[in-house]
Amino acid sequence: MQFLVVGPGAMGCLFAARLKEAGSDVTLLDYRPERAQVIAREGVHVEGVSGEYTARVPVTAGAVNGRPEFVLICVKSNQTEAAGRAVADLVDRAAVVVTLQNGLGHVETLRTLFGPDRVLGGVTSEGATLLDTGRIRHAGRGETILGPQGEPGGPAERLAEAFNRAGFSTRCLEDVTGVIWGKLIVNVGINALTALTRLRNGRLPEVQGTRRVMARAVAEAAAVAEAKGVALPYPDPFGRVLEVCRGTAENVASMLQDVLKERLTEVDFINGAIVREGEALGVPTPANEVLTGLVQALQETYAERLATP
Repeated sequence: MQFLVVGPGAMGCLFAARLKEAGSDVTLLDYRPERAQVIAREGVHVEGVSGEYTARVPVTAGAVNGRPEFVLICVKSNQTEAAGRAVADLVDRAAVVVTLQNGLGHVETLRTLFGPDRVLGGVTSEGATLLDTGRIRHAGRGETILGPQGEPGGPAERLAEAFNRAGFSTRCLEDVTGVIWGKLIVNVGINALTALTRLRNGRLPEVQGTRRVMARAVAEAAAVAEAKGVALPYPDPFGRVLEVCRGTAENVASMLQDVLKERLTEVDFINGAIVREGEALGVPTPANEVLTGLVQALQETYAERLATP
């Protein structure tokens, strides 16, 4: 089975390395030739819960050899459309495009580019941290869910089988809308607060101020989901966020990783998405509006931060 993994960040490197180690034919696509050369030369080094090893994954910043059956989009949310357009020129019309990205709108963006029958969406609870170019820490294991399931033996089931062989616990659903929203609400409760406070996940419920803001942001997101008619995969949204905080207590959330490296965050596709959906549905979302605005202000003024005296 041939894979093209787009983006050499933490999740892209994790999936590329695990799939390669399990025997799949994998190519990693980067838009930066100099970085692609480093990874091609040194491989993808993984440490953490799946062990320590180096996977020799071919890397390209241009043409793609062969005919990938699956294209796994592992870029930041704001890069989804650009990555999709670049991939469309590199693969044939039989390739199935897959997104497990955080936030809302990626499935719709990719379906606009490739058509509804060529795109699979879903979520993953695998955790990974980018340590350096081509070097990651597999920070935690979790379930991966894909959909729509489609016919027996179809693309979704074949992909799930490949993921399971690579050590990712994976299953298919016909409708993944609920699980995408379920993960979105968890990210709404955690990511922006970690980016603003620079705290690890586990501290957020323990600090009175962050717990209070978290509860309000999650309640707003749940209200938007209800107004939209989305069935969440858990009965107690805030309780689920607290559970994830405890289960990933030592994790450095992806949005905090971006802030620490002074990169553009995904807040517009997480808390910002709740604000936009709320406006469309007439559901107030003041906590999420404030969190979105603060993270936006932070990322727009990295160069102006005052140094510690």
